[in-house]
Amino acid sequence: MNTGFDQVKPERCKIIACATVMKEMRPLLPPEMRYEVLEAGLHINPGNLKQRLQQSIELAEPTADIIILGYGLCALAVVGLMSKRSTIILPRVDDCTAIFLGSGTEYLRQHSRVPGTLYMSKGWLEAGAPLLQREEMVKRYGEEKAWALIKSMFKSYTRLAFIDTGISEAEIYRAQTRTIADELNLRCEEIKGSDSIIVRLLFGPWDDQFVMIPPGKVISFLDFRKS
Repeated sequence: MNTGFDQVKPERCKIIACATVMKEMRPLLPPEMRYEVLEAGLHINPGNLKQRLQQSIELAEPTADIIILGYGLCALAVVGLMSKRSTIILPRVDDCTAIFLGSGTEYLRQHSRVPGTLYMSKGWLEAGAPLLQREEMVKRYGEEKAWALIKSMFKSYTRLAFIDTGISEAEIYRAQTRTIADELNLRCEEIKGSDSIIVRLLFGPWDDQFVMIPPGKVISFLDFRKS
């Protein structure tokens, strides 16, 4: 397996990432590496996200030998994507929670310990996670109805967890998480995260924690399940 940029120049790579992931990724990017940020709200409709990703891949192909996706499986939105001339690389995880925690194994451990957990990170808070766009809901439905809907959406959750990946000014995001937890009447905790997946996604090695799709091959669900 390719071990990283020992064989590929950063300027021949293109990153396409969700805004929530790019918020954590941006400080680590080499200056010569090009990137495109897609809005977090696309996750609301996986079909729309798939279509947008395929369009971005096709636009990147002429000048990119490697296309790095800052996404996981994401409700199957990446299944069916392909590039005719570029190799696609993305983490072998179900979603970005595992990216911020550093592994799918840690995500499963957290989920097993507290299944009803809503996760927060710098990326989610800055990009405006769609389910937390409270101001828009208040404008649309009014204060009382908006809060009734919001509380109904999160009634099955018991914990709000801030994932600290070692970013600067973390206290700002901790405070925002505590405020949201109080509003939703959830227990607030902090989890030690990791930027290891993001670092290796950018620089290698691309080991079995990553999906590598050669030109002409379509991404499948089975690519995310180790043999």
